[in-house]
Amino acid sequence: MLIWTGIKRVLRPKQDYFSLKTVTFGDESAVTSNGVASVVSVVLIFVLWAAFTGSKLLPGFLHAPGAFMGTGEFTYTITTPTGETDDATVLVLVHPVGASVEAPEIEPGEGIAKNDSATIPAYRNALLRVDENDEMGRAEDTFITAVNGEPIAPGVSVNVDFGRIAMSDRGTLNVIPATGMQMEPIWLPAPETVWARLGEIATAGYRNSTLAEHLGYSLFRVIVGFALGALVGIPLGYAMGLSNWFRGWFDPIVEFMRPVPPLALIPLVIIWAGIGETGKIILLFLAALWIMAIAARSGVSGVRISKVHAAYSLGASKWQIMRHVIVPNSLPEIFTGARVAMGVCWGTVVAAELVAAEKGVGMMIMVASRFQSTDIVLMGIILIGIIGFGIDMLIRWAERVLVPWKGKG
Repeated sequence: MLIWTGIKRVLRPKQDYFSLKTVTFGDESAVTSNGVASVVSVVLIFVLWAAFTGSKLLPGFLHAPGAFMGTGEFTYTITTPTGETDDATVLVLVHPVGASVEAPEIEPGEGIAKNDSATIPAYRNALLRVDENDEMGRAEDTFITAVNGEPIAPGVSVNVDFGRIAMSDRGTLNVIPATGMQMEPIWLPAPETVWARLGEIATAGYRNSTLAEHLGYSLFRVIVGFALGALVGIPLGYAMGLSNWFRGWFDPIVEFMRPVPPLALIPLVIIWAGIGETGKIILLFLAALWIMAIAARSGVSGVRISKVHAAYSLGASKWQIMRHVIVPNSLPEIFTGARVAMGVCWGTVVAAELVAAEKGVGMMIMVASRFQSTDIVLMGIILIGIIGFGIDMLIRWAERVLVPWKGKG
């Protein structure tokens, strides 16, 4: 309780302009991120991740039920053509994936059905011909008819202490150990596994390049493509918002290209510009261009006409109106468009690097996925998210500095 109280005290919202507002419902400018909720949400995500992967970072009682590991047994019953029955026990050892173990020894017994043993990796199942060592089997029209006393037939399964026993269409027993609720490491590794892989690649590199080089190349492509898109898109959006002639010429083009996913342009960009850096930057330029153009156009269209009339009444020229009214009032929309465009560029650069890239986070993720290195894939995704979040926070900070009047007028 003391820790929680300390966290709330540290993360308590500041008593600033927004906290002093008397009307907040419906006022977007008065809605700010609750620091405590943000911390709790991030911690909760990692706790759930650790719980469903059996992470050592959490105490055992917080783990989700894991896959069965250890020994279990079941008894099967065979029936001969004459109606005679006999039972045998199968001892099953379920071991971690990748471990090399030997089947436990078990006395075969003296009946027609012989006791047997088998080993199965966790999260896997196995077809067992447990009747192969019996004195009578399929060749003698002798079949398994029950498991642990419960009748079984092709397509039927019987629950046992360590999982489930099903019978295939050919009468073979399929042993299926319980998988629990935890994810298999090949599908979702634990947080400490991803962290260890990050340290390994940060020091030793990956595919003849350091981690910094991979991140640097991706970041360079994103920044250059976004900058070019903003450099062209913002003036285009202003022109479309201020001129009927420009709106008539470019509005159909912008509205046509806006819903087209950048990934759909990859084949065309490769044909036009090849698979080098130029093609990747052109693709990112096109990803940012239409978003920035629409944001700038929306910003111009959203300027209150009363402010324009007030400026004209004070004797302002068109250039002064542009400089002191239209640009300042359109900047919030442009910054919002920049945040959206940057996110789209990050998503596009990963796809662009899937095509013949030697360096980059996307290339790293693609190569790792081929070898089912899920820890590297997750590491790349997390790094992309962290860098993207950092860039978004940087844009928000720039907006607060450059547009301090947002929500106050």
